[in-house]
Amino acid sequence: TISLGLIKALKKRFKKVAFIKPVGQRYVLERGYKVDEDSVLIEKVCGMRGSIKDMSPVAIDKGFTENYIRRGDHRKLVDNVIASFERISKRKDVVIIEGTGHAGVGSIFDLSNAKVANLLDAKVILVTSGGIGKPMDEIDLNMALFEREGVDVIGVIINKVLASKYKKVKDMLKMGLKRKGIDVLGVIPYFSKLSNPTIQNIIDETNLKLVSKKVGLSNIVRNIFIGAMEPCDALSFIEIDSLLIIPGDRKDVIMAVLTVHLLKKQKRKISIAGIILTGGIVPNKKIMKLIENADIPVLLSKDHTYKVSSEIHDLAVKIGPLDKGKALIAENLVMDYVDVDRILEKTK
Repeated sequence: TISLGLIKALKKRFKKVAFIKPVGQRYVLERGYKVDEDSVLIEKVCGMRGSIKDMSPVAIDKGFTENYIRRGDHRKLVDNVIASFERISKRKDVVIIEGTGHAGVGSIFDLSNAKVANLLDAKVILVTSGGIGKPMDEIDLNMALFEREGVDVIGVIINKVLASKYKKVKDMLKMGLKRKGIDVLGVIPYFSKLSNPTIQNIIDETNLKLVSKKVGLSNIVRNIFIGAMEPCDALSFIEIDSLLIIPGDRKDVIMAVLTVHLLKKQKRKISIAGIILTGGIVPNKKIMKLIENADIPVLLSKDHTYKVSSEIHDLAVKIGPLDKGKALIAENLVMDYVDVDRILEKTK
């Protein structure tokens, strides 16, 4: 999110901006290459030019770590990263290099974030999440690893700070980090929409099958409702942008929810972002047709309702290439709450 927003901000200041994620842990297949999903996101959302393989030179797939420990070629990994960086940065005004997790991630194959920063002679911005004590602890720990590698940490960005605590957290962290000589380059408030999954996110991160036409895939899920009660009671719990998780044979609840969803005049606003049918059961064709006519996406799972709801609850939500609304939010948050000019000043 931060990288995406920074790139958008930098592209308003420079003509030639590049991106690279030297080591990626979540890969996808793109044009025949295994590349980190964040590189694909940045390429598509930010319109980056250059080889997608160079934007993600090392993608950690299944078995990579074990193979490296047994017979890994460290020199080859290093050469791949350096060669990709040289190509991606050629004739560019600025390059954003995205790490993976904390400073020590990648140590198992001798390419920690701290080592990569040293390798590419990069200046570092630490990103941590809101609060006071936890961010301070994380910053201290990460600083130690970067300092050991001789890397210049130019400051920190605090992300996902609750609105109710924003001023206090901002003031306290600035005061505490100033004592340590660390510059706070931005404090970004928590924005719930970025943490809520879209239907497409759910499809990408689970084994659920789309059994309706391709509509509403960009719908954002703000609430989850498990349809395990009588229709009249169920309607009291459904809210705006609800994801209905329900056994496929509960057509009574499905019809009740669908009816209220379609009503133009409602005492209490109700809308369905999507439906997940559990137990591998699909309602009859008439009901499915009604759902499709309402432009509600329907997913199917063979698992039971509790297992599916737990899986959805535990999803790690990331912005996807099709999430244009979320990408715009990320861009605006960085523009409004991060001192980009200060970052550029400190990287000269």
